[in-house]
Amino acid sequence: MKKTLLAILGASLLFGAISANATPEQDRKELLDYFKHKSPNVKFDDYVNGAFIYNADALNQYNSIMEFPPFYTVVDQGKKMWETPFKNGKTYASCFPDGAKNIAGRYPYFDEGLGKVVTFEMALNSCRKANGEDELAYDDMGTMGVLTSYARTLSDGMRMNVRVEGAKAVAAYEKGKQHFYSRRGQLNFSCASCHVHQAGNIIRTEYLSPVLGQTTHWPVFRGGETLFTLQKRYEGCNKLVRAVPYKSGSEEYNDLEYFHSYLSNGLPMKASVFRK
Repeated sequence: MKKTLLAILGASLLFGAISANATPEQDRKELLDYFKHKSPNVKFDDYVNGAFIYNADALNQYNSIMEFPPFYTVVDQGKKMWETPFKNGKTYASCFPDGAKNIAGRYPYFDEGLGKVVTFEMALNSCRKANGEDELAYDDMGTMGVLTSYARTLSDGMRMNVRVEGAKAVAAYEKGKQHFYSRRGQLNFSCASCHVHQAGNIIRTEYLSPVLGQTTHWPVFRGGETLFTLQKRYEGCNKLVRAVPYKSGSEEYNDLEYFHSYLSNGLPMKASVFRK
């Protein structure tokens, strides 16, 4: 275990996969090239399977579980929340084009009027507020998590299409990029330490997943019905490296999600899924 951690740290200090002054699209293409060289037999679309691409037995088990997922009752609860009218008679679907079908893959986006990154969860809360309802707590897995476990299924199969356009949007993207590559915590790890440089290697008992495809399938259910949104996972990763996490919905995590999501542009979405 100690040797593995030291190897991860050493690799993160020695090299990076993205140039410092690259454009967002150059960043994405450089990472694609990096992983093509690192894992030449992995097809692009397969990156949505996360760490399972490195373990055929685990992928087969995953596919079996997804035939009859243990969390379907939670997703059904999310569907009920989605379809239950607000007090004014409208529903969430009224707030989005085409009832929110094939929309989640455009999030996060940078809102020029607000001057900040807007995530899908923020859009759901804006919908509630516009219809006279109280906002949901961003990090409440029993409400916001359950709602998104269904709402994101409406975009299953959509190719991620996050846009970074304009100087302010690029600035937010760059903040997210800096967060991804900055070392933090007592272990002095960055997100890239595990999910770029050491992707495919084993830490403890699990393969480390590649950054490509990581944002395509949230929320995820771990160990049955334990639900995690993407930003709750950010919190968990910070704690694992012994860093004080930001709160879900913070500007820091929103910018990180913006950068993180852009890297998976072109990959198909699939929610919700099982992870170990």
